[in-house]
Amino acid sequence: MEPGEYKKEQTRVDSIIKKIKARIKKTRVDLHRAHQETKKVQQNYSANTSVNYFEVDDRIETSAELQQQRGLVSRDLENESIIKRHLNTLKDLSNSPYFGRIDILDPDESTPENLYIGTASFVDQNQNFLIYDWRAPIASIYYNGTLGKVHYTTPAGQLSTDLLKKRQFQIQDGKINNMFDTNETVGDEMLQHALGEQNDETMQNIVATIQSEQNDIIRDTKSDLLVVQGVAGSGKTSAILQRIAFLLYHSRSSLVADQIVLLSPNKLFSHYISDVLPSLGERNMRQVTLAEFFNHRFEGFHVQSIFDRYENQQTQNNDQIAIHEYKGSAQFMADLTKYINNLSAADIDFNDINFRGKPFFTGEFIRSIFEKYPSRMLTAQRMLKTKNQLIRILKKRIHSSIHEPWVNEELETLSEERIRTMMKGKQLRDFQSQDDERDFLATKLVKREYRIIYDAIYNNNFFDPYLQYTDFLNQLTVEAHINEEQWHQSAINFANQLENHQISLDNAAPLLYTRDLITGEGRNRAIKYLFIDEMQDYSIAQLVYLRFIFSNAKFNLIGDSEQALFKAVEKPNQLLKNLNNAFGTRHSRLITLRKSYRSTYQITTFAKSLLPDGNEIEAFNRQGPVPEIIVRYDNEVAIQSLKTVIKEQLNDNGTVAIITKNMAEAKFIYHSIHRNFKTTLLDDADRTLPKGAIVLPVYLAKGLEFDSVIGWDVSATNYNSNQLVGTLYTIATRAMHSLILISVGAVSPLITKANIPNESFKIDHQLSSPNK
Repeated sequence: MEPGEYKKEQTRVDSIIKKIKARIKKTRVDLHRAHQETKKVQQNYSANTSVNYFEVDDRIETSAELQQQRGLVSRDLENESIIKRHLNTLKDLSNSPYFGRIDILDPDESTPENLYIGTASFVDQNQNFLIYDWRAPIASIYYNGTLGKVHYTTPAGQLSTDLLKKRQFQIQDGKINNMFDTNETVGDEMLQHALGEQNDETMQNIVATIQSEQNDIIRDTKSDLLVVQGVAGSGKTSAILQRIAFLLYHSRSSLVADQIVLLSPNKLFSHYISDVLPSLGERNMRQVTLAEFFNHRFEGFHVQSIFDRYENQQTQNNDQIAIHEYKGSAQFMADLTKYINNLSAADIDFNDINFRGKPFFTGEFIRSIFEKYPSRMLTAQRMLKTKNQLIRILKKRIHSSIHEPWVNEELETLSEERIRTMMKGKQLRDFQSQDDERDFLATKLVKREYRIIYDAIYNNNFFDPYLQYTDFLNQLTVEAHINEEQWHQSAINFANQLENHQISLDNAAPLLYTRDLITGEGRNRAIKYLFIDEMQDYSIAQLVYLRFIFSNAKFNLIGDSEQALFKAVEKPNQLLKNLNNAFGTRHSRLITLRKSYRSTYQITTFAKSLLPDGNEIEAFNRQGPVPEIIVRYDNEVAIQSLKTVIKEQLNDNGTVAIITKNMAEAKFIYHSIHRNFKTTLLDDADRTLPKGAIVLPVYLAKGLEFDSVIGWDVSATNYNSNQLVGTLYTIATRAMHSLILISVGAVSPLITKANIPNESFKIDHQLSSPNK
């Protein structure tokens, strides 16, 4: 680097920050003005706007005036929100305006351009770019290009230029702490600094350190199905969040955050990633866990969570596991689809719709309507026509019911105040006679009373999906490797669980699919992108159902097959093949990330040695202490060692996580140590990740990272199956700086028989308990 370069760059930083601060001052004025305008519109909001009364063939509709007022308030609130987000972006830029610079020379140009890359664009009063947004087409050169001839994609097509220089900055509080020129994507020096810091309570954006392979994920705009298989700590989740920010920037005119859904593994993870998009000036996408999604769809039922399934699966026998795998397969969903498509009118479980304790429409009457429509039509089409016919019949019944005795009885008991309420908007002169007035009130009463019938029709309550799914389970000829007796028992268990308003996770997606495929409802065509993190914990059946209801969405599946808990590892290529077959995808892509950045070189070397194909994982060269295995021979001594380790680790680390195999172990550890340390026991209801000592089962640690990790009881007794390799690997790869494993008894052969280099760990082995 030439002499004086640092001073020149610092002078530019000072100049840019001065302009940013001037813009902040102006934006604060704009924000105040926008807030006053919103306040004014809210004060003028019409409190007296009437709402249309319920009509049988319409949902409740808000009046045009109310819609208009709400629109004005919504528009002004959104405008205020946009200005507020812009102000926050400017504040971030005033601290660290950019992190990169590229010097390029375009064809037919004689003078190079110096372009600076930051988390957001900043232009001067003449619309000259002083900082380019990291998502701009030209910025891709910074992430992908090496010095020399480079190409980049723009809306107008592919362009080329000469990359003459790539410079990286570390700027904090307006001061350049470090800068260097490099030919790499992002120099190791910059990565070492970013990765060596203590863990934050929430994930930070990685735009300053995006690697070339991560950039491929972020900027993909062609794939209908994008599968990202990344080893632990490869930055796959960070890249996906950056991808969402890129898509919102790239398709700003046609895509909003509400059209993107992220299915995250748990509430802890949802909170952990909640700051990334706002730090980039974007609104967060919709975010929900699978448990929340199912419980919303099954109102009134408790659906087994992934965590409950993990706990229960440890006690299942081989026959039960075979049934679980079959119910999670594409074949099971194909069998279910075939069953539904071949249903006759006689096969469908129709219910009575009751009114005042008696059938208003009997199930057989509804079946007779359904049966009139051609059998060549889809079941859902015949169901819709049946539904519309029932509504038409109901409308006629309303008019024919206004003279029934129960209506006369109700009319006689109406108070004057109630009559005035029902007559709102009507005057006596509007009626030609008392009979007209009476019929008007009677019609109002009947509509109100019959609303329960209308709602039953509208909500498909005349059809029983639970009984229909039970029929499917009972008539299905199962595959040869499944025990028939156990299969029929599983169908009985399903019926028994329904009695207790419970649904197992195995049955949740197929049951919803049964309901939605038959009724033709439940689909959300407004969602344009669906992201699923930790996708290795989803069954193909669940993914097929999600594909069915989010039929217009592009799917982005992120995970690590090596971190599958309590099941065999699946190769990424086989996974993509299975998904392509199940989805019928035209444009699919698999991107594999093999370099791990989260953990030190020593921790990654240890963790990857646990896996049969671990040699494919590349460790980032950040040095730290080697992992340690502490072997004790009874719980009491092991707990004493655990306390000693926690005390030592808390001296150097902000977060020390004690990770267990299940919740029972987590509770045992918590009750053993919480009097000695400020300790938090986490469960699946927790949303925040505190500092200090925390205890949690491994399935809650998915997607998270901690300064120090202590894995509890990695003994041969506790880890006695090859299916638990992924569990051990997951525990080990949560650690950023320090990893310690405690074994109560002989160490699991999953560790002792793994090809772990002797220099990659140390062992503290106590031959026997001091009490013996």
